[in-house]
Amino acid sequence: MTEKVVINEVGPRDGLQNQARVLSPEQRLQLIEALIAAGLPAIEVGSFVSPRAVPAMADTDRVIAGLPRNGVYYSALVPNRKGYELARASGIKAIGSVIATSNTFNEKNIRMSSAQALAVVLDLIADSKRDGIDALVYLSTAWECPYEGRIEARAVIDLAAQVFAAGATEVVIADTIGAADPAATAALMKMLVDEFGAARLTCHFHDTRGMALANVYAALECGIAKFDASIGGLGGCPFAPGASGNVITEDLVFMFESMGVKTGIDFQKLMAARDLLRKAIPEEPIYGHTPEAGLPKGFRAAA
Repeated sequence: MTEKVVINEVGPRDGLQNQARVLSPEQRLQLIEALIAAGLPAIEVGSFVSPRAVPAMADTDRVIAGLPRNGVYYSALVPNRKGYELARASGIKAIGSVIATSNTFNEKNIRMSSAQALAVVLDLIADSKRDGIDALVYLSTAWECPYEGRIEARAVIDLAAQVFAAGATEVVIADTIGAADPAATAALMKMLVDEFGAARLTCHFHDTRGMALANVYAALECGIAKFDASIGGLGGCPFAPGASGNVITEDLVFMFESMGVKTGIDFQKLMAARDLLRKAIPEEPIYGHTPEAGLPKGFRAAA
């Protein structure tokens, strides 16, 4: 098991994209700056999607223009070539793209077959290689699809092999509807680590059924050392019934640090970022067991 992990904070994109209240670019940048102050080493800062379809992600280029240049690993989601061109013009150095392992999910989510979706992703990887931009590829519905049910591990492995062969920098294995359990997580991640090594794999878990931390631990035991998380547990998949809520950054940091696994994140400053988020979207629920209960008296951050 690794002694240090990287938490990629996805709240500014995945967490905010479907909230009823649309934050201004300045408010989004203020939240990102608070997360940076807390020590988050990697942050998904926005997405280059149609502002008509996703108003909350409008003006992501303005957010990126205001980012501190301080070694934090910034990324942005892009759905297609147009989004990629906007991302490249913004100066972002890492882009994320998504393809589901389930053909039905691709058809209902993005109105493309899996073959068509893969072609788009492979083109984005080729463009990013040419331009010196990292390409992160999310494999969604990696354990289960809300329409097709359980996904065969071989389908995930084969899809990962194709995007790695094309030049993907990193592959993110995503439990889009929160249907994975620790045994299933360990089984799939062990196969993926055996096939590709742990260094280029990340996990993205949803807490729909309260299993996110357990699944993180199972992946950690397989050697995975990078995990997506969202402050306040915001986010989820709007196209998958009941799939609300990413793994909660605050609870994840507490779990790791209590175990002696270093995150480099200051919990009190993370709570300050949480307070800022609560003020920005006061009508939305903000999740987290540790923030509500407080740190135990015996808590010591990993040395």
